[in-house]
Amino acid sequence: MKLGFDNNKYLNLQSEHIKERIAQFGDKLYLEFGGKLFDDYHASRVLPGFAPDSKLQMLLQLKEHAEIVIAINANHLHEKKIRSDLRIGYDDEVLRLIEEFTRIGLYVGSVVITQYTSQKEVKKFEAKLKKRNIPVYRHYTIEGYPTNTKKIISEKGFGKNDYIQTTRPLVVVTAPGPGSGKMATCLSQLYHENIHGIKAGYAKFETFPVWNLPLNHPVNIAYEAATADLNDVNMIDPFHLSAYNQITVNYNRDIEIFPVLQHMFEEIYGQSPYKSPTDMGVNMAGFCISNDENCRESANQEIIRRYYATKTRYYNEQCSEDELQKQELLMQQARINPMDRPCVKASFEKEKQSKTFSGAIELEDGTIITGKTSDFMGPCSSIVMNALKSLADLPDEEILIDVEAFGPIQMLKTSYLGSQNPRLHTNEVLIALALSARTNPNAQKALEKLKELKGTQAHITSRVSNVDLTLFTNLGIQLTYEAQKG
Repeated sequence: MKLGFDNNKYLNLQSEHIKERIAQFGDKLYLEFGGKLFDDYHASRVLPGFAPDSKLQMLLQLKEHAEIVIAINANHLHEKKIRSDLRIGYDDEVLRLIEEFTRIGLYVGSVVITQYTSQKEVKKFEAKLKKRNIPVYRHYTIEGYPTNTKKIISEKGFGKNDYIQTTRPLVVVTAPGPGSGKMATCLSQLYHENIHGIKAGYAKFETFPVWNLPLNHPVNIAYEAATADLNDVNMIDPFHLSAYNQITVNYNRDIEIFPVLQHMFEEIYGQSPYKSPTDMGVNMAGFCISNDENCRESANQEIIRRYYATKTRYYNEQCSEDELQKQELLMQQARINPMDRPCVKASFEKEKQSKTFSGAIELEDGTIITGKTSDFMGPCSSIVMNALKSLADLPDEEILIDVEAFGPIQMLKTSYLGSQNPRLHTNEVLIALALSARTNPNAQKALEKLKELKGTQAHITSRVSNVDLTLFTNLGIQLTYEAQKG
């Protein structure tokens, strides 16, 4: 992997900056954590060298003073929203986060359900949390939010939300994904803390957009691509420009909410400590880019990946055509197209040559491995097997699985399990490979290379089954595919 980000420098700079912000306020600081705490794979993809758990490592340094509040949007529960990289629902992701935080010694104080409604899925999730003795709070939709500040900062606005009981000076507000209501949760708490005579502050730890990179930098465009379903838009921060005559980048929701935050601080302190949305942030990522060209290339690849993810959702009737068109516009803005993803180009060249659905996988060193549909395997299985051969320095014609071993598996699938497709999914091929490894040293050699597929890029020229999607996710292969075909 071509590195473009200095993670050690980032850890040092970022942790010191957060400590400075904590010291700035009095009794309590609400720190909104944007993105993902445990496994920020988006950041690691667009900033090669960024460790997926960097934010977590910083938080562990403050664990004696911190508690975590997890926010989840009721609408996301009702819509059964999925975290696409892990292929699990937001409800299960909240439970996973609680278990993981607790396991490493971080204190999870509560869960807040934002934009609360009494829909069946919401009530079911609420009951599930209570069975686990996890305190659950409700925050409601406020008419006129975020522009009607008079109503928001009143008993009919934040006043109707539950007051989340917290016990530690640093309250980290995180969520299973974007649009969960983290900022609104923090602002509501500032309102209630003021009523209770507690001087509380707010800061935001959001990696993207990177405020000190240009608006049209691919890293920032990739953030828009990642949040296309929320219709987030990167913008020049007008408040920062006015206050400091400095161009910085923020996004529309933070800019829209900033007057509310200013008003709240004026109510609490008499004046606001922040002159702009950029001031609210504590992000130091932009200072830790060590190779801008590599970050640009990685971000461009992420933009294409996001386009394919949205295209898949569109053909599955899970998003509007407007969302797909936005991704197309973002690619145009970055001056790229799908064929700029090497595995996409190679897979279509293989399809043209073989006249059947095909695939390609780009290994860490840039080597492109292709595969095609055969009597025994689909393109997913084919590219994985061919990649393992390449990594194990085995010739392409090497037979690792006895052809006769495929027959019984195919008969089981079609005659007993009701499958219409006799070809083996990737997991079935790997099971066969594992069995062959008992007597075939080369099969064992190939099997041992599985872990080296993590972080590779792949594309398939047809639709991909859920079985193969899950396996590719487990292997860490970053897959795109043509959802409308096959």
